[in-house]
Amino acid sequence: MQIEIEDLTNPDVHALLHEHLADMREHSPPGSVHALDLDGLRAKSVTFWTVRESSELMGCGALKELDSRWGEIKSMRTSKAHLRKGVATKLLEHILDEAKRRRYERVNLETGSTDAFKPARLLYERFGFTRCQPFADYEDNSFSVFMTIEL
Repeated sequence: MQIEIEDLTNPDVHALLHEHLADMREHSPPGSVHALDLDGLRAKSVTFWTVRESSELMGCGALKELDSRWGEIKSMRTSKAHLRKGVATKLLEHILDEAKRRRYERVNLETGSTDAFKPARLLYERFGFTRCQPFADYEDNSFSVFMTIEL
């Protein structure tokens, strides 16, 4: 598996992000979908990576700089064809290594509270993330779980 910074121009990345947003909308009510669209992922504060094997897209994820000490994980997604192959684990390790390289003190994330998001919550817990209060511009709601890890 190779992890590389992606410029968000590849059609396969667009398709995976479309799948991601559709899935978020299916499992979260309007107003509770916090996934970034292409323009949001192109912001200067966001670094977006893809995971590929050969040329096949396996997954993606991003790190958004909230300030010089804090980052936020965004748009973690494994392609349905590559579930349970360690894609998310490898990508999360990479993102956390980058956050440490940047000398962030903390990395936060928002994920869903329903059963559809349970695999994601378990992954983050396995890495040491714990639940926290809403951060940045998020507001508390019953459909979001906020998590953090100190680096």
